[in-house]
Amino acid sequence: MKTILIDDEPLAIGRLKRLLGKFEDFEIIAEAKNGHEGLEKITSLKPDVIFLDIEMPEMTGFEMLAQLDFMPLVVFATAYDQYAIRAFEENSIDYLLKPIETERLEKTVEKLRKLKSNTSDSSMNNSLLQLIEQFKPKKDIHSISVKSGEKILFIPLTEISFFEAEDKYVFLNTTDGKQYLTNYTIASLEEKLPENFTRVSRSSIINSLLIKELQKYFSGKYLVIMRDTKASKIETGSAYGENLKKLMEI
Repeated sequence: MKTILIDDEPLAIGRLKRLLGKFEDFEIIAEAKNGHEGLEKITSLKPDVIFLDIEMPEMTGFEMLAQLDFMPLVVFATAYDQYAIRAFEENSIDYLLKPIETERLEKTVEKLRKLKSNTSDSSMNNSLLQLIEQFKPKKDIHSISVKSGEKILFIPLTEISFFEAEDKYVFLNTTDGKQYLTNYTIASLEEKLPENFTRVSRSSIINSLLIKELQKYFSGKYLVIMRDTKASKIETGSAYGENLKKLMEI
């Protein structure tokens, strides 16, 4: 199977190459470090299968898939949340959680062999389209739903101070100091939320309407003080400084 690896982390691509090298099924014909490169290589080389990361800068794996005219078999290699994993399973699309283990990869190889021989291209395309549709950003949203015990709460965007990722989880923080676990990734929230929510680091999105103060920090970073009951302090990432500068016109 002609194979393309798409991931913004060189170490992840290196590990996957070593693991796939143990199987005769794969001929790695190209690598891509982002969605734009992935689009170009898939379009020109038309691989049988791609191993695709989801959370990549500039363009997510879902956004890349949505732009493809030619659809290969897809294996997601990601640290994505459990909600998405259930969606993968329901749509018969395989996934590998990082760090990828050899035994789990063996099961993926078996599944790819069966898909290649038994599944029509149209069936795979329909599955992927269903998944992409499920994760498309929703326009004009006014609240975010979260679980609280047996209840589902709808938190108005006006009451959300910031979102913050910790390990594989993303938490919603309200203006009155409460915190809730969400079913989203930072990347999907960045696409879903209106413009007043600004990503300021790899792990944080803030409600710009609730910024109280912006302080210069070391190494070109900033410290954002939020207008919530905790006066939360959010450290910006150096790669996201431009977002704040444009936002605050500084």
